[in-house]
Formats: sequence, structure tokens, C-alpha cells
Amino acid sequence: MTDTTTRTPLVELRDIRVSFGGLHAVDGVTLTLYPGEVVALVGGNGAGKSTLMHTLAGAHPADSGQILVNGEPVTIATPRDARAYGIEVIYQRLALAENIDAAGNLFLGRELRTRTGALDDSAMASATRDVLKRLNPRFKNLNTAVKSLSGGQRQSVAIARAVHFNAKILIMDEPTAALGPAETAQVRELIEQLKSEGIGIFLISHDIHDVFDLADRISVMMQGRLVATVEKAKVTKDEVLAMIIMGQRPGGAS
Repeated sequence: MTDTTTRTPLVELRDIRVSFGGLHAVDGVTLTLYPGEVVALVGGNGAGKSTLMHTLAGAHPADSGQILVNGEPVTIATPRDARAYGIEVIYQRLALAENIDAAGNLFLGRELRTRTGALDDSAMASATRDVLKRLNPRFKNLNTAVKSLSGGQRQSVAIARAVHFNAKILIMDEPTAALGPAETAQVRELIEQLKSEGIGIFLISHDIHDVFDLADRISVMMQGRLVATVEKAKVTKDEVLAMIIMGQRPGGAS
């Protein structure tokens, strides 16, 4: 279990507030994420979890509150700012270019070039092979267009792209949605590998089974507010469901 008493968080969100007109989409939420930890962010539709993560990712700046990365206050106004602090989003739709291969996707928009200005396909293929071997040793389809890959392999490519460019904080949106059991197991292995490398993960999920399989801590939101953050090992699925549905905090919740 991650020691959350003496270590500096990878990222800390303090009293974050985001409004759209008169609607308080996020209302004073505080969260922390530590190296090698998965924090699941759960709640019903409209709970505010996606808006909160959009704020961390630079897609929608907060109206008030503070973000700290490695204990230092930072300003994240754009996705470029977020990436500069090692924050990457793995969207549910993955944002992959369907008709090109893994290397093409890994370096899309950030292509390597030779001294003469030509695309350095060899260097990009080598780097892609190295990072995918580390994350998913079974990945063999380097030259296959991603539209022909399985869901688990596609997740591998999306995660590899983030990790290659030095992501330390990943926001994963429903990473196992629409995947079969074998592909879901592959994604879980990927997440365990990321944790072993000290990468912290915010996991947005509606799947309570995924949450209990993958998370170290669980943060429940309801109507823009944080109900509680609990250690997965200290709560039951029924207690988490009661938090989601009724905003009922279990004993010992923070």
C-alpha cells in the first residue's frame, strides 16, 4: 500500500472549484495522487469527476483552488502546460490515428527527423519497439495499422505514447470499456507495470469491479463535491455504491 503520510504527492488538487454559469460542476474538491498509485475517481453522471480531470489536464482551468506537482504550486491553463508537468490523458476513444502503425501514432505531431530533414523512420520504430517491449512484451504488431489491433493492443499504443514522452501522471478514462476478458486482463497488466515504474494514475470508471481490481484508493464525487476518499482495502463494494448513490460516507472515510 502506498505510504501517504511521509511522501510528497505527485500531484495535489486543493479546493478546486469550477462553475459553468450558476452550476458548480466542481465545488471545493481536494485530492492527492502518489507515485505508483491508482486513485479511482467514481460517481454518477454529472458528479463532476470528468470536469475535475479536465482541469488537471488543462482543458478547463479552475475558477479557484491550487494545483501542486511534486509539492510545488503550478499553473495549468492549457493541455500544453499539463504535458510540460508530465500529465497525460488516455481518453476512452484513445485519440489514435486509425490508418497508421504504432510508431506513427507514438510520434504523431512529434516526429523524429534526420539531419537532412527527412523522417527518421528507423529511430521512431526503434523507440516504439523499446517502450512497447517494456510495457507489453507480447506486443508484436509494430507495422500493423492500429485499426486492426485488439482493444488491449490499442491501449498499449496510447499508453506507450504518453510514457515515451515522460508522463508521470496519467488520467485514464474508462480504460477497459467495451473490452473482453482477455483484453481487460492485458490492460490491468499494463497498469501494474506503470505502477511499478512509479507512475501515478487517476482512473475514471463506472465499473465497480475495475475499481476494486485496480485502485489503491477510491474518491467518490456527487453533485460536484467529494463525498470521501477511502482506501480500497478498507471498504466493501456495497459501501462504495452507497457513497455513489446516496453520498453516504463509510466509517473511517477521509
